[in-house]
Amino acid sequence: MPYIIKRLICFLAGIAIESFGIALITKSNLGTSPISSIAWVATLRFPQISFGVTTFVVNVIFVLIEVILLRRDFHAFQYLQLAVTFWFAAVLDASMTLLGWFNPDTWWARGAGLLLGCAILALGICMEVSPALIMVPGEGIVNAFAKVTKVRFGTVKVCFDVSLIIIAGVLSFVFFGRINGLGVGTVVAAVITGQIVNLINRHVRFVGPPVRDVKGVEHAKEPVKQAA
Repeated sequence: MPYIIKRLICFLAGIAIESFGIALITKSNLGTSPISSIAWVATLRFPQISFGVTTFVVNVIFVLIEVILLRRDFHAFQYLQLAVTFWFAAVLDASMTLLGWFNPDTWWARGAGLLLGCAILALGICMEVSPALIMVPGEGIVNAFAKVTKVRFGTVKVCFDVSLIIIAGVLSFVFFGRINGLGVGTVVAAVITGQIVNLINRHVRFVGPPVRDVKGVEHAKEPVKQAA
């Protein structure tokens, strides 16, 4: 199998696993992940519109903001983010349907669902990032802000996630007069998911970008051997 196909499969599988993790976090009824907070609040206000559809709309807005920020530096291939978003949204709706039975009413069950969802989300992120094919809109917009502001990606990412939660909170008050769709789970997901990603990356190797030999021929990147 061509190496690029392996990378593509890993990437798409990662996106699907991410979607399932977000669905499980959301169904745990302790809040949703920061990146999905605006879409989830919108879905609660307009239940006739699915979580996947509102997620798709929000991510399209992210891409439009990228276009505005980067202008000529936004290259045509980056529109593939829309195709990625369509896949993400479709699997998210499928995951919400599959988890329709999961409606925990105790704190321990909600907590277990939340933690498992964060672990699944982290696994998906590792698989999505490792092939280095294309950024998803949630990362693409952070990268665009980082380029424009000359601020480090990690710093912009934290500010961006906090901004999403604040916007979702404001919308929640506008729609319901109270906080709805956000909760302790949103904070927990924001805090621990990155730590789980780091843990997974230390012990598991996924399909990565190829390396070139002296003749310019691409080969699969060899795993780094850990010291005993």
